[in-house]
Amino acid sequence: MSGVLILVVGPSGAGKDTLIGGAAEALRDDPRFVFPRRIITRPQDAGGEPHIAQSPEAFAEAEKAGAFALSWRAHDLAYGIPGSIRADLRAGRHVVVNVSRSVIDQARQRFPGVQVIAVSVPREVLAQRLTARGREDAADIARRLERAQGFRLEGSDIHALGNDGPLEQGNARMVALLRSLTTGLCLT
Repeated sequence: MSGVLILVVGPSGAGKDTLIGGAAEALRDDPRFVFPRRIITRPQDAGGEPHIAQSPEAFAEAEKAGAFALSWRAHDLAYGIPGSIRADLRAGRHVVVNVSRSVIDQARQRFPGVQVIAVSVPREVLAQRLTARGREDAADIARRLERAQGFRLEGSDIHALGNDGPLEQGNARMVALLRSLTTGLCLT
């Protein structure tokens, strides 16, 4: 039996990395779950989630060599999910990753049984979070808000997760959803 690839998607500022971090902490003693770090062409100390920094040139070489299970570009950066997740999935582990909504169809083609957690928050909350993190100017925030409203996800593998309450509530919902998506599936 193979594990489940669980894609966590949603607009910047919805709290995807916070929820993934909370779930990784809550499930740290459960060997069925893996939370790999993304490879990003962003300096290690640039903020955001813990990631593996790589130069654009090294990323392009790794991508060409097939080192990534999934890769994409967004916001002038390149992102990759390590190819090592293939072995985790074959071993029956469930892999939880933050990805761009633009790679969902690619993931569905490459990995059977993909599940998608679509994290959302109301527009006002998203605007507050984007402003508070201080990474974008007002024009960038407006573009992100428009992009967030314009993207719709469809499919029986999409699972909505509202994240506009207290952190503990969001983390508990995330862990419960991860467990429900993988119930009855275990390491072989």
